[in-house]
Amino acid sequence: MTDTYVTSSGGLGFCGALALIFITLKLLGKIDWSWIWILSPLWIPISIFIVVAMFALVIFVIASLIEW
Repeated sequence: MTDTYVTSSGGLGFCGALALIFITLKLLGKIDWSWIWILSPLWIPISIFIVVAMFALVIFVIASLIEW
């Protein structure tokens, strides 16, 4: 008999929860921030990923040009 283990990670996460809190506070009139900052928990992680990916791409291109 084989045992099969299924793990699942998912859910809202910190940034998603923070975005929901900010949206709720904005709609209730508790904060008077611009929508760009209300939604920043959604776009900041994406921006960080893009910067890291670009950095890795530059390192890869430089390393392939040098041909160690």
